[in-house]
Amino acid sequence: METGASDIIVGMDANSRVVNPQPQSGDRQDYALRPRRLQDLVGQEQVRENLAILIAAAKQRGEPLDHVLFYGPPGLGKTTLAHILANEMGVEIKVTSGPAIERAGDLAAILTNLRAGDILFIDEVHRLGRAVEEVLYPAMEDFALDIVIGKGPGARSVRLRLPRFTVVGATTRLALVTAPLRARFGAVYRLDYYEQPAMVTIVRRATQALGVDAEEEGLAEIARRARGTPRVALRLLRRVRDYAQVRGNGVITAAVAAEALDLLNVDPLGLDDVDRRVLHTIIEKYRGGPVGLNTIAASVSEAPDTIMEVVEPYLLRLGFLERTAQGRMATPAAYAHLGIPYPEEKQERLL
Repeated sequence: METGASDIIVGMDANSRVVNPQPQSGDRQDYALRPRRLQDLVGQEQVRENLAILIAAAKQRGEPLDHVLFYGPPGLGKTTLAHILANEMGVEIKVTSGPAIERAGDLAAILTNLRAGDILFIDEVHRLGRAVEEVLYPAMEDFALDIVIGKGPGARSVRLRLPRFTVVGATTRLALVTAPLRARFGAVYRLDYYEQPAMVTIVRRATQALGVDAEEEGLAEIARRARGTPRVALRLLRRVRDYAQVRGNGVITAAVAAEALDLLNVDPLGLDDVDRRVLHTIIEKYRGGPVGLNTIAASVSEAPDTIMEVVEPYLLRLGFLERTAQGRMATPAAYAHLGIPYPEEKQERLL
């Protein structure tokens, strides 16, 4: 039996699981710093080019976008890209997250409130429950929602037809996205850390949007310590702006930026206090490793997920950390950066 979505009222409020994509008063400044169009996006050249083709092809055919999955470390612009896709296609975007959709009925309520062409953005899509995923599969593939009415022998299945819509998923842990769900995304893109020139451009645009006076050397200093991550760069920029306002003449120079970031315990390579504590723990407590992730997390009083998703990717990128079958190990470069002599016995093993 088939019927229209409007013929059946789903017994819950869809808005209880959907985050309003329009900025609230406290978020308007953050929202204003985000690029609105694909041509305004800085960095991620390959992803940007692929998305441009995807958007142009969908517009030419008069169809909604294929389902898109973005993955990569946090803070690289996955949510921003979802909003850009909505702006480029001229459609509405509904924003939610995997943990917020607790039951299949929650997802059903959201899906039945979508209109043709709308984008449903699911952050942390790897945290969707199994029962919720089972509802999402036919919705993404057949644009249909299968629900069961009644219980026992009298129960019957009803298929609701849904308008063609687009699911945009975001995850920091692609390996935790189940294979059936991953297969239903027609376009999968990895976001990587930004290079220094792109970071400088991002910081420069943000200073203009915030009305902050800054010298190029000051912008470069912030960009260099931002770990190749726009979210980190914008956070550091605000704190440097405060420092320049209170202890300077309001202008972000190289010296002012360096002083402010040193005060925040962000070193010239962008390592913060947690990064250094992780390295010191591995080197000083466990003789450079190998040591397990849970042991490191307990030693520094941080969650294992925080170490794996936030700290490790950047340390691996810098070559300060190695992952082995036995655990994590600090490299000679990490010893050198912290000013700790590399043990002779380890040096002999390398030779």
